[in-house]
Amino acid sequence: MKKISLMGATGSIGLQTLDVIKENKEQFKLTAISAGRNIAETKKIITEFQPQLVSVQLKEDALSLRNEVPSGTKIVWGEEGLLEVACHQDADILVNAVLGSVGLYPTLQAIEAGKTIAIANKETLVTAGHIVMEAAKKHGVDLLPVDSEHSAIFQCLQGENQKDIESLIITASGGSFRDRARSELEGVTVKDALNHPNWSMGAKITIDSATMMNKGLEVIEAHWLFNIPFEGIKVLLHRESIIHSMVEFHDSSVMAQLGTPDMRVPIQYALTYPERLERPKAGRLNLAEIGKLHFEDMDFERFRCLKYAFEAGEAGGSLPAVLNAANEAAVSRFLNGEISFLQIEALIEKALEKHELIKQPDLDTIKLIDSETRNFIKKVSFN
Repeated sequence: MKKISLMGATGSIGLQTLDVIKENKEQFKLTAISAGRNIAETKKIITEFQPQLVSVQLKEDALSLRNEVPSGTKIVWGEEGLLEVACHQDADILVNAVLGSVGLYPTLQAIEAGKTIAIANKETLVTAGHIVMEAAKKHGVDLLPVDSEHSAIFQCLQGENQKDIESLIITASGGSFRDRARSELEGVTVKDALNHPNWSMGAKITIDSATMMNKGLEVIEAHWLFNIPFEGIKVLLHRESIIHSMVEFHDSSVMAQLGTPDMRVPIQYALTYPERLERPKAGRLNLAEIGKLHFEDMDFERFRCLKYAFEAGEAGGSLPAVLNAANEAAVSRFLNGEISFLQIEALIEKALEKHELIKQPDLDTIKLIDSETRNFIKKVSFN
């Protein structure tokens, strides 16, 4: 039985990870979770799974929870609590499903503790890929991708030789506004942006999908996970989200991984790798029923955030950390009704242009850049 620590248990990926654990009780045991500020959902998880350790964001929530949980469940909070969950002594695998750069330090600590990492937190590799991959290599730790796109690439590469790869082809649904021209994006609402055509995701990721920043972050993540230069990574618009990604080899062969848009499949594969467990037959892929699949080249002027991500990734150093922090802060402002949809990319561009590149930033420098960038984005006015 594999024992699992789960960071971000009450988020979209976290809840689907819990579904996988619930469906395979003979295979998995949940030992520790972090759960942010959703205390109602946290109580449900504690009741059902009885983890040994639970971390929440705020001290007052932790103190309140201590009076309501079984005696065998330890309650902690804050950054120290998150680190305790990441490195729980009984856990075999850490599932990093938190949103944002908060996942970086716990992941590094878990790597040092020798935990296998199932990573669904893009920002960890985007902001500090050079540090994370070096640490994973040093400690002999596997980083198993949970994102459907990276899981697809990972599956396509099983048994293949790295030197035979020509390119990685990451597919993108196009998000909520894929059929709108830029001129039609003026005045779109938060509700409009959150209406994703294919996937059920959290608010921040759904907005990132609409701007195509989500795909840009995935490009940078793929660069680090698979050691492929940016010129060897392509993005293809694929409306149905059936082909999750592809690998092209030097001999012109192309391998693809297909499946219905269900995140529980790549989550389960990361937890069971290198084996596979059966999943329910309901909702399985039926290509005859689908009939057709559609593909289009990406328009980098239409989806400027994707262009910024490629440029930041190729520049490297500290620029991806700026990209990520600016995006998180700008999306937060949009969700709060402070800026328009198109002003998200405008703010990101301002932050990238303002920044002076640092080639090999250490963790303290990355943390400082993250903080400075967020403060800059918060203060920019369009009045």
